[in-house]
Amino acid sequence: MSDYLTYVWRPVTGGRHAFPITATKTPAGVPLVAFCGAEADAAELHDRSEVDWIRENTCMRCWRILAARP
Repeated sequence: MSDYLTYVWRPVTGGRHAFPITATKTPAGVPLVAFCGAEADAAELHDRSEVDWIRENTCMRCWRILAARP
């Protein structure tokens, strides 16, 4: 098991998805792909509020993909 984060959950338009940890350093305007294949502009991952977390549902496809990892 890694001592470092390898993914991060972010509420973007359409759900709370898991993205590779490198996505947190990606500049706005760059398209990113979640583990489930959902796409979002990097700008959507930055400065999310608690209300954003409440409004978006967790992507269960991302959840299953991550849960199946060793």
